[in-house]
Amino acid sequence: MDGDWSHAMQAFDPSEDSRAFRAALGSFATGVTVVTASGPRGPVGITASSFASVSLDPPLVLWSPQKASRRFPTFRDARHYAIHVLDGHQKDICNGFTRDAYAFDGFDWAADDNGVPQMADCLARFDCRQEAVHDAGDHVIIVGRVLGAAFRPGLPLLFQGGRFVSLKG
Repeated sequence: MDGDWSHAMQAFDPSEDSRAFRAALGSFATGVTVVTASGPRGPVGITASSFASVSLDPPLVLWSPQKASRRFPTFRDARHYAIHVLDGHQKDICNGFTRDAYAFDGFDWAADDNGVPQMADCLARFDCRQEAVHDAGDHVIIVGRVLGAAFRPGLPLLFQGGRFVSLKG
């Protein structure tokens, strides 16, 4: 095969080099979400990039919180929660919930009938009821049945290689 191999990929064993594994995973650009729920101390949120669709019939989505997170028990046990897909201009929301579970100050939101915070002005929102929780190493996979959803046009907030990236419309 012809081509410039000066940028050839380097193979490694992910079980022996977690730093390289993390860097390789970072090659994949992901959308950024904030998952919200009602916790023992009120409304809580967490930034998550591990979100995916699972099924259209029934409507199922998944996300994967890290077990080491102080917020993990709240989200593992939440029967209802909302997943918000962030717009490209919503880095402040992302950063707020990366640092603080209670970062709702300054954001427009209201609780639904289950007490779940629903944030305004995101690209999409999926209102979920927990369907299943699967153990997955240092994370769990939480599958949610989507009971309601909303969306609007826009460009998403993306994260790749340890930084925010943007799409130009």
